[in-house]
Amino acid sequence: MLEAMNPKTLEENVFSLIGDRWMLITAGTAERCNTMTASWGGLGVMWGKLVATVGIRPQRYTLEFVEGSDAFTLSFFDPSYRQALSLCGAKSGREVDKIKECGFTVEAAQNGAPYIAQANLVLVCRKLYWQDLDPTHFLDSEIGERWYPGQDYHRMFVGEIVEAYRRG
Repeated sequence: MLEAMNPKTLEENVFSLIGDRWMLITAGTAERCNTMTASWGGLGVMWGKLVATVGIRPQRYTLEFVEGSDAFTLSFFDPSYRQALSLCGAKSGREVDKIKECGFTVEAAQNGAPYIAQANLVLVCRKLYWQDLDPTHFLDSEIGERWYPGQDYHRMFVGEIVEAYRRG
């Protein structure tokens, strides 16, 4: 069971949490949502608020759900879910019901944002800002060459962490 927590009490290493263990970005409603795996993003403080920053490429189906919602969630899992997270990163919700295929259950946060109930940690984020990455601003030319050969630059979202839950 997930229990409410203060996000300031988060003790995990955020670099490992995001970059090594991955997360699911979910948006929409509990009845109709989509989720995708992400291993890029950040947690920190901006504008005097606790925030999460995520990037979503334009071809990802989840982008439509994040754009059409006031909030998104980040769900983090224990390593036993690695195969499910791989599926959620490799398949499109346009073609496969990833949530059903992974055996996940969707719950709604207090603000209505959907999250994956099997997670160990959930951050509920109210969207504050978005911007598309502009390749003319890359100061290291390898970034564009290595990560964007198709010029499908991420849309970045900054969300205020308004709720947080941990498995008890």
